[in-house]
Amino acid sequence: MELAVIKTGGKQYVVSKGDTIFIEKFEGESKVGDSVTFDEVLMVDDGSAATLGNPTVKGAKVKGTVERVARAAKIDVMKYKAKSRYHKRRGHRQHYLKVKIDAIS
Repeated sequence: MELAVIKTGGKQYVVSKGDTIFIEKFEGESKVGDSVTFDEVLMVDDGSAATLGNPTVKGAKVKGTVERVARAAKIDVMKYKAKSRYHKRRGHRQHYLKVKIDAIS
């Protein structure tokens, strides 16, 4: 089983062919069906030997396809101070991409 460790959005993901991952949205415009290439590959394992990068593996790429562009569930952020009648409530919804991994090379 071939797998790789990629870095995107400040996080690391262990992926293999056919996996679906949820990542933070890129700065540019992304839409369903777009192809995505991850160049920051930290490790590649082909089943018999693992290749570790220093910090990345040269020439390694992981390709995927965007399946969904959406926003996550709302997170309530609450600030409260006891006995002073102070409270603030704010919500946040993070944008994300659902990506299916097509190939590891």
